[in-house]
Amino acid sequence: MSNHSQTSMSIFARYLTLWVFLSMLAGIVLGNTAPILIQTLAAFEIAHINLTVAILIWIMILPMLLKIDYSALHKVWAHRNGIMVTVGINWLVKPFSMALLGWFFIYHVFSDYLDPTQWDSYYAGLVILAAAPCTAMVFVWSKLSGGDAQFTLSQVALNDMIMVIVFAPIVGLLLGIASIQIPWNTLLLSVLLYIIVPVLVAYFWRRYLLKQKCLESVLQRLDPYSMAALLLMIVLLFGFQGKQILAQPLVILMLAIPIIIQVYFTSSLAYLLNKRLGVAHCVAAPSALIGASNFFELAVATAIALFGFESGAALATVVGVLVEVPVMLSVVAIVKRSKNWYERG
Repeated sequence: MSNHSQTSMSIFARYLTLWVFLSMLAGIVLGNTAPILIQTLAAFEIAHINLTVAILIWIMILPMLLKIDYSALHKVWAHRNGIMVTVGINWLVKPFSMALLGWFFIYHVFSDYLDPTQWDSYYAGLVILAAAPCTAMVFVWSKLSGGDAQFTLSQVALNDMIMVIVFAPIVGLLLGIASIQIPWNTLLLSVLLYIIVPVLVAYFWRRYLLKQKCLESVLQRLDPYSMAALLLMIVLLFGFQGKQILAQPLVILMLAIPIIIQVYFTSSLAYLLNKRLGVAHCVAAPSALIGASNFFELAVATAIALFGFESGAALATVVGVLVEVPVMLSVVAIVKRSKNWYERG
């Protein structure tokens, strides 16, 4: 790696919290001072998946996918305890714990400060958010935490297969709705955009780079772009909601609290269960992150389909978008800093 690349990466890592905060602030400022630019970028979407954000996610996840030795994917079976923990957290713990947290905070703790006509809608948005495990950003969190790339890809693919079957029944059960209209176009397009296409691109690109004997040098050159894309994505996500943040700051804060609590609860539970089962840290780290993060495109699309664009449910899922990046980066920092403790047995 060149001295310039090493310097840029070390500066990013050392002052990560500052860069994230400045990116959030820049997004809010842009959302309120350059609304036409933000609206133009926000309108560049298909099936509630913003294509600008999708391109940035591609830039972030391709370096990790390039590192995967696809011929060794069968070895993931050795990490079956980590897979079992992640599946259990995602489908048996996460939606139900959020239902409990949503009930506690929406109907009790914050009931005097929230519009009573929106209580049910806010609660529904939180549940929908928790029932949709993350697809794309997990690759980023795993890479930043030193996670096993093969495990992460296999776990995300398994989650997507399970989601197709159980997402609607779980949401229907927790919301008491007999029939859930799943936005299949959002779900299927996201699987295509964030798994199938980038995996194929990475597979053939990796083969070419290995033949040219330049895989490592290309990965080193891509890393600074990957981190820059992460910061730019934060700017965009906060820019898209810049006006909402200033218009309803207290409501957004109140909705963020149960989401943040749940992220730390589910990631800690997954991390500790993996430790108890003797799972390697390179698997436990992405397992904790996959267990805590959310598939916000699907959550937002489902909330809008069920309750409308201006509903409290839609707002609650959008708060999940805003919370996702800064909070998940803090979880990444925790699992990295606790590696020595984790491996002490």
